[in-house]
Amino acid sequence: MSQAANPLFEAFLEGRARGGGELLERGDGRSLGDAEFLALAGRFAATLVAAGVEPGDRVAVQVSKSPEALALYVGCVQAGAVFLPLNTAYTEPELAYFTN
Repeated sequence: MSQAANPLFEAFLEGRARGGGELLERGDGRSLGDAEFLALAGRFAATLVAAGVEPGDRVAVQVSKSPEALALYVGCVQAGAVFLPLNTAYTEPELAYFTN
């Protein structure tokens, strides 16, 4: 899926693709710039595709809320996958419910 045909990219990131701006501020005061965020999302997308994720696949992850989790979400969208975040407090039986 090309980024140009992706509504999330068009609505949220299209104007930022050239980079140079600050996109997110971390809790510790450091910032994550546009170009750095898009590069991270692109690396996630490439890794997912290399691992065999195909458009329409679900990617279930147990991940804390963070800029990296947001980049993983964008990477899933870029790869055509569905991002399924799972609460970090879920127990093994609860995780099995969602993943089996």
